Amino acid sequence: MNLSVALHWRSLAVFGFDLAAVVAAWFGAFMLRFNFEGLGPYQPIVNYGALLLVPVEALIFRAAGLYRGIWVFASLPDLLRIGRAVGLSMVVIALGAVLLAPAPALPRSLLLIYPLLLVAIMGGGRAAYRVFKEHREFGALRGVGKPVLVLGAGREAMNLIQELRRSREWHVVGLLDDDPLKRHREVCGVRVLGAVGEIAECADALHVRHAIIAMPGANAERHRHVANLCVRAGVRVFILPAIEQLIAGHDTLSQMRSLDLEDLLGREPVEIDTPQVREMLAGRVAMVTGAGGSIGAELCRQIARFGPAQIIAFELNEFALYTLSEEFAEEFPEIGLVAIAGDVKDRRRVMEILERHAPAVVFHAAAYKHVPLMEEHNAWQAVRNNVLGTWILAQASAALGVERFVLVSTDKAVNPTNVMGASKRLAEIICQEMQRQSRRTRFEMVRFGNVLGSAGSVIPKFQAQIERGGPVTVTHPEITRYFMAIHEAAQLVLQAAAMGEGGEIFVLDMGQPVKVLDLARDMIRLSGKSEREVPIVFTGLRPGEKLFEEVLAHSERTRPTHHAKLRVARASLPDGFEMAEMLQWVRSGNTRSDDEVRRVLRRWVPEYAPYNPPKPFLVAAKVAREAC
Repeated sequence: MNLSVALHWRSLAVFGFDLAAVVAAWFGAFMLRFNFEGLGPYQPIVNYGALLLVPVEALIFRAAGLYRGIWVFASLPDLLRIGRAVGLSMVVIALGAVLLAPAPALPRSLLLIYPLLLVAIMGGGRAAYRVFKEHREFGALRGVGKPVLVLGAGREAMNLIQELRRSREWHVVGLLDDDPLKRHREVCGVRVLGAVGEIAECADALHVRHAIIAMPGANAERHRHVANLCVRAGVRVFILPAIEQLIAGHDTLSQMRSLDLEDLLGREPVEIDTPQVREMLAGRVAMVTGAGGSIGAELCRQIARFGPAQIIAFELNEFALYTLSEEFAEEFPEIGLVAIAGDVKDRRRVMEILERHAPAVVFHAAAYKHVPLMEEHNAWQAVRNNVLGTWILAQASAALGVERFVLVSTDKAVNPTNVMGASKRLAEIICQEMQRQSRRTRFEMVRFGNVLGSAGSVIPKFQAQIERGGPVTVTHPEITRYFMAIHEAAQLVLQAAAMGEGGEIFVLDMGQPVKVLDLARDMIRLSGKSEREVPIVFTGLRPGEKLFEEVLAHSERTRPTHHAKLRVARASLPDGFEMAEMLQWVRSGNTRSDDEVRRVLRRWVPEYAPYNPPKPFLVAAKVAREAC
């Protein structure tokens, strides 16, 4: 028997059941009305009424679409359809009683008893069949699988429990919810054991090592708090996405994901002025330097969302450029990505590309960014790449009429204590000076801190150390940094670029600073391990590294913008700044020593003060301090 024939016979069986329910409810209503003492003069009305009622109800049930659903998935929508059909049938019965005027007249109580019985039989039959089928198919799975706690006792938790019961992987042992009215209640037979804050106690008592956060309607701060409670309790966490991200038509279980560091940061999702950014990019050519790097590649992805005519990906690293090209060929085949190999310090190559493709917007993300590497043995290369490369690209952009030039800067440019930060501040100064000279090009700068998951960030390093079993190396127990997600940073760069008038230094809202030590501990816990298995050791601050990063220099002032996560810093040019003299030094073909680079940088960047870190701690002393 093929599927269509089987479904046809099942539909007929359901139809027959409903018609039998009509007869049972009709006779049952009269029996209840007369207390099961006999129908007397009403017997003919009952018999002939049933003969008339069955075909009428059959037409109504078919018209109401009662047989489009599948019994094993019977739910509230099916019950509502039954209610509407029975309600319509009561209107027909009432009209028939008036028009036909049977003698004796129909009891008025029948108009209440009959529909209640009919809904109970039809709805109850469907519910009983669903319970039978689920018990037969999934009943053996109950109590099978890893025990798990579900955090939240709302509708999403109910849907999740129902789906988990069909899985061999999980076994829900309890719910946690902060609503006191739900305490000790049950959802789908699972008890609410207590508040979310009691997860550590419940996990220990029930020997549970997994939890699922089912709070898609909660804000980012609430998610962060709950996620941290789980991580501190040593529980491996899974999470349901926000309500607006839940995909209609997909089961809840398939959209569950593991907790990550972004959840622990608890940052609200970025909302950008889409029409403003689209006006800047749609149908136009955008160029990204350093396009193979973490920030550059993400900028390309975000730009692709707005339908540019072309994206010019300018990158020195051949493999990174190839990887980006392959990704776009697969993920964004409709976007024309032009992969250009080149060095921003090569003026001829830069001019050639700008003339050939005429970009409207240039995002300059190419830079040497690793602080310790650029501090010793490579200081001169940092200056040439970050300063000379910026000037060549900026000067060419102004000469060829590029509308917007956006420098991707860093919080390390604020009161810099290292060569990398000072070179990026000098790049900002170049853009400020170019803005004073330029009539057509708008020069804008965007500062932000560390990006989660970027190639040079501490996150991949910690992940590799954890995979090896440790130790995880942290430079200092008090070191703090600002962190944000890479997609968030790229979106805000686009927003700043679209709203800039020229000469502004935009400062991204980086949220609250995070202790790197806490970050390391959270990553160890997220991996399912403990600090006993993966120890943490302190190595001392590295060359050019300071304990705390700043977002704004002391001499700077900021003003808000219409975007909550963007502010504008008004940074003045250094007194007596001579662009030509500075460029003569940077363009020199002679190699400069690290000490000479630091000495000359102090002249061009007055706020630059090389940082002398304290002596490294003895590991034993640091561990003792942490234990205290």
